[in-house]
Amino acid sequence: MRRQLRPTDVKRLNRTWRRNTGNRLGLIVESVTGPFNIGSIFRSAAAFGVDELWLAGNATPPTNPKAGKTALGTERLVTWHEAVPATEAVKAAKEAGFTVLAIELTAEAVPLHRADLGRDVCLVVGSEDHGCSPALLDAVDGACYIPQVGRVGSFNVAVAAAIALAEARRQEWQKLPDS
Repeated sequence: MRRQLRPTDVKRLNRTWRRNTGNRLGLIVESVTGPFNIGSIFRSAAAFGVDELWLAGNATPPTNPKAGKTALGTERLVTWHEAVPATEAVKAAKEAGFTVLAIELTAEAVPLHRADLGRDVCLVVGSEDHGCSPALLDAVDGACYIPQVGRVGSFNVAVAAAIALAEARRQEWQKLPDS
């Protein structure tokens, strides 16, 4: 019979995945103002082991009480930087050794699963209403999009961030030997 793992078993399982994870993962969050989206993004960032998170534009900080309600303290587990202009965040990520890829629907964007995410990569998500700014898109190394087959034009920004972070880790982990 199947049973849920006990907390000790979950910690052991997560420790195993951490030991098998070597790529650094960064995230730039540009002008995401919804505190619940920010809280959710921080929670996903902590779960997928984001090394650095840059806020850009007018992004709401995780210190916002409503963001904290969703983040559940995970902002303490991610190194994050106060909001700066988007191009400065991209520059900082590149100087830290990341390849910077926007998650955005652009003419030259590649499907997320075809993007080379199995390396030190910094993903970028933009505002809830307008996505990434033109200045940010000019500064990044490339763009990729999340394929969709439904009748909705886009994902919620926090969901898109989680999908992209999961795909980056999946690409790294798929190279692990079966155990």
